[in-house]
Amino acid sequence: MNNLEKYNKIFMETFNLNETEIGSLKYNGIKAWDSVGHMSLIAAIESEFDIMLDTSDIISFSSYEKGKEILSKDDYGINF
Repeated sequence: MNNLEKYNKIFMETFNLNETEIGSLKYNGIKAWDSVGHMSLIAAIESEFDIMLDTSDIISFSSYEKGKEILSKDDYGINF
């Protein structure tokens, strides 16, 4: 499984969505992505990719696309 597939799977499992629903997803865009859902998402990402996100990146992680941008930074080095 490549990194994009892993990333998508985390969103689908965390928020109980199918793949067609995640591309335009934004924080608070669905009921499940509230503050508790956000921390569940972050924990799943950190576990899957064996990283520790900086606090500023956790706060900035405001959408599906923004998350890919954050994870692609040199700090984490995850390629999509």
